Amino acid sequence: MAKLHFDLVSPEKLLFSGEVDQVDVPGSEGDFGVLAGHAPLVATLRPGILTMYRDGGGLRIVVDGGFAEVGPSGLTVLADMAVPVEGFDPAVLAGVIKDTEEDVADAKDEAQRDNLTDKLDKLRALQSALSSPQAH
Repeated sequence: MAKLHFDLVSPEKLLFSGEVDQVDVPGSEGDFGVLAGHAPLVATLRPGILTMYRDGGGLRIVVDGGFAEVGPSGLTVLADMAVPVEGFDPAVLAGVIKDTEEDVADAKDEAQRDNLTDKLDKLRALQSALSSPQAH
């Protein structure tokens, strides 16, 4: 199988740079897989689990927002937050969900409430993905 160059960058640092077999990305329009030779693409990320496959194994990483760009040199993901599933604290996510629920209840206008409800749905989907047996 041809290798794909993959860079994972967070605001703090370059988290990974190297050759991989495949990366599954949680895009805002749906999950998508990237292999070597993928067509050029730019997509926004939603909160979810990015999975990087190399050497016969997968590494699952919690991401929250950002961008993915596929180009001739490979895939670059610029994530607002990226933490390996094993190092992610579900209690922090539960707190963010609770705060967002309160923000939805306090929203003054419909547009703000709709945006917060969308954010809440994505956070709950991430929470569900983290509690699934595949996440561990």
